[in-house]
Amino acid sequence: MTSATTPAASTKTPELGEAERDRLDAAIDDLQGGSRTWSALTLAQRVTLLRAVRSSVAAAAEDWADTAAASKGLDGRHPLRGEEWLSGPYSVLGALDAYIETLTRLANGTNPLDGITIDRAPGGRTRVHAFPLTGIDRFLLSGYTGEVWLEPGVTPNGARAAAGLAQRTPSDSGGVGLVLGAGNITSIPVLDVLYELLAHNRTALLKVNPTQDALVPVYKRALAPLIGPGLLRITRGGPDVGAYLTGHPDLVHVHITGSAATFDAIVWGTGAAATRRRRENRPLLKKPITAELGGVSPIIIVPGEWTDADLMYQAEHVATMRLQNSGHNCIAGQVVIMSSDWAQADDFRAALRRAYANAPDRPIWYPGSPSRMHLATDAYPDALVLGDRVLVEVSDGDDATALQSTEYFAPVLGVVSVAGAGQEFLDAAVAYANDRLQGTLGANLLIAPSTEKALGAGFDRAIAALRYGSIAINGWTAFGFITPTMTWGAFPGSTIADVGSGIGVVHNALLLDRVERSVIRGPFRPFPRSLPVVNGGGRLTILPKPPWFVSSRTGAAVSEGLTRFRAHGGTIGLLKTLTAALRA
Repeated sequence: MTSATTPAASTKTPELGEAERDRLDAAIDDLQGGSRTWSALTLAQRVTLLRAVRSSVAAAAEDWADTAAASKGLDGRHPLRGEEWLSGPYSVLGALDAYIETLTRLANGTNPLDGITIDRAPGGRTRVHAFPLTGIDRFLLSGYTGEVWLEPGVTPNGARAAAGLAQRTPSDSGGVGLVLGAGNITSIPVLDVLYELLAHNRTALLKVNPTQDALVPVYKRALAPLIGPGLLRITRGGPDVGAYLTGHPDLVHVHITGSAATFDAIVWGTGAAATRRRRENRPLLKKPITAELGGVSPIIIVPGEWTDADLMYQAEHVATMRLQNSGHNCIAGQVVIMSSDWAQADDFRAALRRAYANAPDRPIWYPGSPSRMHLATDAYPDALVLGDRVLVEVSDGDDATALQSTEYFAPVLGVVSVAGAGQEFLDAAVAYANDRLQGTLGANLLIAPSTEKALGAGFDRAIAALRYGSIAINGWTAFGFITPTMTWGAFPGSTIADVGSGIGVVHNALLLDRVERSVIRGPFRPFPRSLPVVNGGGRLTILPKPPWFVSSRTGAAVSEGLTRFRAHGGTIGLLKTLTAALRA
């Protein structure tokens, strides 16, 4: 995730005033006391505390969504303001519900995985069927399922034995950690704080990205039950604050959502001194660090026999993957990989151009994004510029390096071609995604049900070969991001010397150990074309169009309604929301 404003340590630390240092030191002292308080709480008391947090988040949800939308230039009538409901309070409420369930089970002496299907994934991996786990999710999000694949060598019994992480030893303190918050999605800082507390028993000092300063009062109200007993402190500030905190001796861990460049500056410093430290393997940072750093996400289009409606729907799906939140997302799809031998390739390209051009206009608000868009048009002068968005269709002989290696973090979408059909194409596309695209955070794949069936075991082998921490099949990895029992993070294997898309995972409300990846599966066709009589063996869903699609006519109302239902329940409100969803 690109972040131009996340603080970074450097070889020359900016000056920080004495009063500011005293304020930050006092906050850390409070958190050390809070760490002792947290260690003294029983699991049942922690459940009670999380329920109080849930109530305060629900009470702040409308202000949260309105403030976030306004900060991004979306007024109360903007058709895409629903994004701020789903990616803000909805995501946090869902996470709290899932964590409460996990801790309740542990408090009652049962296992977080009791009653959850565990089987084998390709390569002998253990697979936990982590979504849906409730009847309401099966209904509202019908057609979507989620699996967490564990690292090779983890057995089902081993998965059960480790589930719960730090909550299996609640009296063991993890100390005080620093969370350097993301600047683009408003739930990320809160979800990262919750994971520090529940996966690691660490209280947290949250340094909010300056792009989210307007939300600090909302965060403080929403998270008041954590702030009161010293489990959380929230601070603002620029690079000087970040540099002081990353080097603070009383903070035992750093978690950052940001860019690889910022990560490297924190770990190694900058300039010639950083180069020397890397060569000598002497990092500037003297404490452990985890990170989520984004990347260049592929969207693999597996050739098949698609109807005109399929072409239009999936083109809107791809446009959504790039344009949601103006493309200021670590999970934004960036490179569409198509078959040059697909008979419908030209038809899909035309549908994609229309969908990309017809999406609602919106501000490009994230710092640095306009300059990165200029990088794209400089590298590809023949790119199609559609108002505030860029579409790069790489032709034979063109150099795709810039598109493959630059996370534009802006409305820039590229299309490349790979030869082949069927399994030959799929294997080549997987190799392209693994070997040429920067990062390992998320990959998306669209395939007709009949084509997937024809590929059989070869399809499963290709999914296993994709080296990404989140994989969406006929979905977008953002669905995994907002689903709390899934995990979010880079594919394992990165190090501080070569960090790629990051180190470690977050979310993970089942508190699973040794996670390799999450796999989301969704419906290829929406309702009513998802009905079995016309779907060719695909998944049934009741959604005519998911509310997160940028082309959804009622996405704002549905997203708000789903959040209000998550917060407060209510049959009448849910029925109104479902009625709006049918008009999407």
